[in-house]
Amino acid sequence: MIGRLRRAYRGMRLGTRLALGLGALALVVFAVVGTALTTYMRDYLSAQLDDQLGLAQVAQSKSIAENGTLQGKKYYRWYYAVYDVSGGTAVLRKPEDSGDLPTDIAPLTSLARAQAATENEMLRTAHITGEGEYRLRACEVEPGVVLVSGAPTDDIDDTVRRLITVQVVAFGLALLALVVFGRRMLRRGLNPLSDMTHTAHGIASHDLTESAARLPLRADERGGGPEVEELRTAFNTMLEHIDSSLAVRAEAEQRLRRFVADASHELRTPLMSVRGYADLFQYAAANAPEERDKHLARLRAEAARMGVLLDDLLLLARLDAAEVDAPLRLQDADLVELAGEAAAAFRASHPDRPLTVTPGPAALKLRVDPHRVRQVLDNLLTNAAVHTPAGTPVSLTVTQEGTSAVVRVEDAGPGIPPADRERVFDRFYRVDKARSRDRGGSGLGLAVASSLIGAHGGTIELSSEPGATVFTVTLPL
Repeated sequence: MIGRLRRAYRGMRLGTRLALGLGALALVVFAVVGTALTTYMRDYLSAQLDDQLGLAQVAQSKSIAENGTLQGKKYYRWYYAVYDVSGGTAVLRKPEDSGDLPTDIAPLTSLARAQAATENEMLRTAHITGEGEYRLRACEVEPGVVLVSGAPTDDIDDTVRRLITVQVVAFGLALLALVVFGRRMLRRGLNPLSDMTHTAHGIASHDLTESAARLPLRADERGGGPEVEELRTAFNTMLEHIDSSLAVRAEAEQRLRRFVADASHELRTPLMSVRGYADLFQYAAANAPEERDKHLARLRAEAARMGVLLDDLLLLARLDAAEVDAPLRLQDADLVELAGEAAAAFRASHPDRPLTVTPGPAALKLRVDPHRVRQVLDNLLTNAAVHTPAGTPVSLTVTQEGTSAVVRVEDAGPGIPPADRERVFDRFYRVDKARSRDRGGSGLGLAVASSLIGAHGGTIELSSEPGATVFTVTLPL
């Protein structure tokens, strides 16, 4: 039975359990208060009855001393007995009125004998057969004479019973109101928790395996106090974090799919070229030996181009997993010197492009991977040459700004459209989709540059408008 009640209690909702707990606590409080109040009232009424007995016996003792008999005013249902105790026993005097004595006088006689052995008045509650509970008081009227008076306690018992009845009804109604209204208040206070539960069930019904899965649900129910508000805020913060993580995951998956598709497409072209030149080489070796070297050279060029593409892909993969296999070999290097070497190489490979190196600091020492920084500068300069008309001026500037070294590569070309500026650093992305791969490259140059600068703890930014496209590289000193 107890186990069944425990299981039923555990199956109740939290608001009901709290309301029942408050009701049980209130019941204990009401019981303690009611017991204390009832006890106090009984003691108070008993003390009043004792005082009334005492006052009545004062006048009665005077009457007995003067007249030898009990005379004067008497109370209804009160009993009076006069005993001679001079001989060591309690001898009852004949009452003036037979109604002064009950049928059962044993309790009165017992109290008279006890009074004879002491000098103080004695009080006792005794049961008189046929009459009920009585409060008895004995006092010495004169030496050898004891007066015993008895008053019924029925009025006290009736008053106490009425008080208990009133308490039970009042406390019962108060307890019922506390449980009912307390449960409603608790339900209202716990509504935010129910809202969180519904939100959690709604999230559980979403298919989070989809790449575009999001969590649009939030716990919006307010109230319940500071603690519930803190829980709701923490719950929504957790959902925001999960939602952001899902968005990042979806974006990463889309980028991965796009990257795999682009990489497959980019590798397919040189592989087909290699296969075609291999067939031509085989044909020339048998039929036109003079064409063999030309086809072999083209075969090597396509293989080299595919090797460069694979090297870039491998570098990007290693940069993505830099905490496992860092591709940087850091050492002290002069950024001004690296910029000068990149400018010299650019002038040699693009003599038709006027390059201006803006004077800056004589030297700017950094702890970087000089090979990778040089690769970034070469990519930015080559990008300026490939994507601008012949004869477009290009400038290279190296400066120090605060605690950072800044390199700016600027060209006076037509600029990059606003819709393409945010994606120029994506892998395999080309501003001009129709540009041939022989001229436009694979679309990995800026992606590699951005990843390398990020691996050094720096940033690379783009600002472009017609006649001024600037790539700004910032590296910490």
